[in-house]
Amino acid sequence: MAVRLKDIADELGVSIVTVSKALRDRPDIAQATKLKILEHVKRMNYRPNLTARSLVTGRSFLIGLVVPDLIHPFFSEIAKSLSTILRKKDYFLIVSSSESDATLEQEEIEHMLAHRLDCYVIASCQRDPEPFRKISETGVPLILIDRSFSGYACNFVGVNDRRAGELATEHLIEQGYRRIAHIRGPATNVGNRRADGFLETMERHGLEVPEGYVIPGVKADGTVGEERGKRAMDTVLKLDPRPEAIFCFNDNIAVGAMFRAFEVGLRIPQDLAIIGCGNYHYSSKLRVPLSSVDQRAAEIGERTAKMIISLLDKPATTRPRTVVLDPKLVVRASSQLS
Repeated sequence: MAVRLKDIADELGVSIVTVSKALRDRPDIAQATKLKILEHVKRMNYRPNLTARSLVTGRSFLIGLVVPDLIHPFFSEIAKSLSTILRKKDYFLIVSSSESDATLEQEEIEHMLAHRLDCYVIASCQRDPEPFRKISETGVPLILIDRSFSGYACNFVGVNDRRAGELATEHLIEQGYRRIAHIRGPATNVGNRRADGFLETMERHGLEVPEGYVIPGVKADGTVGEERGKRAMDTVLKLDPRPEAIFCFNDNIAVGAMFRAFEVGLRIPQDLAIIGCGNYHYSSKLRVPLSSVDQRAAEIGERTAKMIISLLDKPATTRPRTVVLDPKLVVRASSQLS
C-alpha cells in the first residue's frame, strides 16, 4: 500500500503540515526536524500523489517546453537551466522537439494543451503567431524564448540578435579584415536580425558587401547544421575575390565551414578567419578553437524559470513581460592572427 503523509506524520509524532513543509524545504521549521523527516521519507520510499495535489491546487505542476531541436547545444542548455530552477519549486519540465517543423510543433502544442499544463515555453519555428492564440484563450501563461513575433504581445526571453551580428562583425573589422562574408540563418527574426547587425556594421565602417557575400546557410525547412556549413563554404570558395573572414549564423554552421576549409588546405585564421554564434560547449576544444558570440543560454533558462514562477504566483498580471539579454563576444584562435 502506498505510503501517505499521515503515515509519516504518525510515526514521527509530528503534524501533516510539518511533514509537508519539510518536503517543500520551507524555512519555518527546525533544520533538525526537517532532516529527520526527509530521512524517514527516503527510508519509507514515499512518493507524493501528484494527481491528488493537482485536484486540490488546480495545478499540474508541469511546465511544457517545445524547442526545434533537442540535440542543439543552445536549446539543451536552456532546458537544463530551466529544469534546475523549476525543480526547486516543485515544478517539472515536459520537453518536446518540433524538429524545426511548424506542423509538428503545432501537434506537440495541441498534445500539451490536452494535459492542462501550468505554463508553456516555446522556441517557435512558426512563420506567424496565429497558433499561439489558442494558448492565450486558455488563460495559461505562454513564454516565447529565442524568437519573438513583430506585433504580437507575449512574454519573451531572449538575446539581442542584432547586437550579436554587430559584435561578431566589429571584432573581425578590428582584427583588420575588410572582405567579410556572412553565412546567414533562416528567414526568422533571429536570422534576419543577425544579418542586419552584420550589414549595418559593415555600412557604418564604410565597407562594401559584394554580391554573393551573404550566403544562405539554411534549408527550406529551417534546419541548420554542420552539413549546411560545409555546403555554404563551397559557395564561399567560388567567390572572387574570396572573403578574408566569415561571420556564421551559429557555431554548427561555423564548424562545418571550418571542416570544409581544412579539407581544401586553408589555414584558419591565416587564410580565412571564422566566427560563430552560440559559444557551444565544444567551441574551445576544436582543432582551431572557435571565436563566437555567447547567447547566454543558461541565463535565458534561468530568467525564463523565474518568469514562470512569478507568473504562476501572480496570475492576475496580464501585461506581457520581456527580457532581452546582451550577448557577449568570446574571442579564440579562429579569428585572431596573433
